[in-house]
Amino acid sequence: MSSKLEQLQALLAPVVEGLGYQCWGIEYVSQGKHSVLRIYIDKEGGILVDDCEAVSRQASAILDVEDPISSEYTLEVSSPGMDRPLFTLEQFASHAGEQVKIKLRSPFEGRRNFQGLLRGVEEQDVVVQVDNQEFLLPIDSIDKANIIPSFD
Repeated sequence: MSSKLEQLQALLAPVVEGLGYQCWGIEYVSQGKHSVLRIYIDKEGGILVDDCEAVSRQASAILDVEDPISSEYTLEVSSPGMDRPLFTLEQFASHAGEQVKIKLRSPFEGRRNFQGLLRGVEEQDVVVQVDNQEFLLPIDSIDKANIIPSFD
């Protein structure tokens, strides 16, 4: 995790949790002159628009005071949704048995994209089965990972 993300996580997770929500994860995507700061929140029973609004208000206030992002950015607060992103080893472990799509920061065994069955975690690695081959992907090498929703 980058130091900017670690700084944002340390600043915002207590705000989210203080309001009674789980801080599912934070993404900071720099897009030229404009960036997006996404906070994913969750709670038992799901998230409503009012929940996102409450977290957005509190997070905005803290961000205005602490000013951790010097450039212009958009703050987005949402639920993880059906295709929820996975950020931590605990999240990967709790979703073992589900289909996932994983993108790595740099190639691993000649590829950056993996789509297959999430088998779980082993130490600091995420175990994913693609076709009949198992890959152990270091958590620190994962750029983005999402659950692939099943509509069965």
